Amino acid sequence: MEYFVQQLINGLTLGSIYGLIAIGYTMVYGIIGMINFAHGDIFMIGSFIALATFLILTTVFGFVFLPVVLLIVLIVAMLFTSAWGWTVERLAYRPLRGSFRLAPLITAIGMSIVLQNFVQVTQGARNKPIPPQIQGGITIMEGMTENGRIAVQLSYMQMIIIATTVLLMIGFTLLITKTPLGRAQRACEQDRKMAALLGVNVDRTISLTFVMGAALASVAGLMFLLLYGVIDFYIGFLAGVKAFTAAVLGGIGSLPGAMLGGLLIGLIEVFWSGYFTIEYKDVAAFSILAIVLIFMPSGLLGKPEVEKV
Repeated sequence: MEYFVQQLINGLTLGSIYGLIAIGYTMVYGIIGMINFAHGDIFMIGSFIALATFLILTTVFGFVFLPVVLLIVLIVAMLFTSAWGWTVERLAYRPLRGSFRLAPLITAIGMSIVLQNFVQVTQGARNKPIPPQIQGGITIMEGMTENGRIAVQLSYMQMIIIATTVLLMIGFTLLITKTPLGRAQRACEQDRKMAALLGVNVDRTISLTFVMGAALASVAGLMFLLLYGVIDFYIGFLAGVKAFTAAVLGGIGSLPGAMLGGLLIGLIEVFWSGYFTIEYKDVAAFSILAIVLIFMPSGLLGKPEVEKV
């Protein structure tokens, strides 16, 4: 029982990071109907910006009070990553918005490769480690197993990740449902031409959607850096594929579905690694995705598209 609870905590922590990245995929798809395959690399850039800012604050300026340092790092990472997201949308996607459907997809893949290689050339291909910053935790329960005594630990870092994810999810839900920007986004999702005729600035709404998704990805990048303590230029591809899988599993276009899919992917990976073998954790996640889509083609919380005649 103790081992199960520990793996459950680990899975929820990993799934929270996947869910934050998946929200960026599902928001963009919901409005313009395209998959932003460069979104995983925006997450990677956010983690590198967070690392660079942290090192500058601690080594150059000598900041030592960790809460203030992490707050500044988070704000800087969100600002710069949001600027990256806006730039990618403005240069790579907006000129092709009226083109055939494969053009933005090819551009997204190309932009992903460009961002990967840009970071590889400028930062190097080696892993970038960082010492553990938030240590300690609480012991939830203890028990005996055949291998000895086991204690279920909930680290402070895991608490921060889960709490941050819950707060961001509540905040984004309120933003989408209660604010003028959220109404504009929902209007563009239903019919962009009609929304434009009714006075909605479609270009501005789409750009802000990319900015919001990139900001969430930067939060996930900072949490990934603090949790694992090492990053490289390739983490964006791996995390992006997992987050895209989570968005599809939960129902592409649904914010709660993206978060639910992220949590499920994280739980599947952790439980499979813990009880079976770590080599096939990705096989297990994609197999369950395939099974779900066979019986629920729109995902767990997705709505089937109805084409008007």
